[in-house]
Amino acid sequence: MGAVFTFSSDDGHPSDMKVAELLGKHDLRGTFYVPIRNKEGLPTMSKNELRGVGRHVEIGSHTLDHCYLGTVGKTEAKRQISEGKMRLEDLLGHNVAGFCYPGGKYRRSDLALVQDAGFTYARTTTNLCFDAGHSRFELPTTIQFYPHAQSVYWRNFAQAGRWGTRLAGLRLAVEHGNWIERMYALFDHACGHDGTFHMWTHAYEIDRLDAWDELDRFFAHVAQRVTAPNRLTNEQLALKYFVA
Repeated sequence: MGAVFTFSSDDGHPSDMKVAELLGKHDLRGTFYVPIRNKEGLPTMSKNELRGVGRHVEIGSHTLDHCYLGTVGKTEAKRQISEGKMRLEDLLGHNVAGFCYPGGKYRRSDLALVQDAGFTYARTTTNLCFDAGHSRFELPTTIQFYPHAQSVYWRNFAQAGRWGTRLAGLRLAVEHGNWIERMYALFDHACGHDGTFHMWTHAYEIDRLDAWDELDRFFAHVAQRVTAPNRLTNEQLALKYFVA
């Protein structure tokens, strides 16, 4: 059967174009979650840039304004979810199936809003997982491509639940102080157990870290170990494990 690899990038920053190039270089698939605009002041891809990237990767929605749903009322949350989807579909000229909760902040009621808006699935920021989770509207991840302090993993582990299934990931995360070694360790664990490895990132953080070579090398490592049929977009992952 073999391990499954899926990758996602959040916020629609123009540097996503470089991420898409690296995915293509190694024949890997990815999903980019894009807000129409980012109220935090970061730039987002133009219409032409977005359409260009969308020819090679899956594009998902990230609300209208990169809005943390848990911080606004239900009416505004509904607007952010539904209008973000509609505007993105207008830009791309086709249906958008996937949604990602900005900052991983959402309430139980927001799951229904996402489903009612017509999305097929949604991704969270729950980490340390080696499976597709228990719901297609709460897909978890394995690790973010970022040098987090070990305390971040402890905190996410405590808050996100599913402790039994995430314990192996936590042990590996805190065992490796070097963030690159940590990433490889979690990936190798997924391969050794025919699990799902879901890495996600913010492209602008790769710029700040000057970590493009590290990402390139990691993608090469993934391509050596994961067979082509098991390189999935987030939508393909959701459809593989859940009935739409």
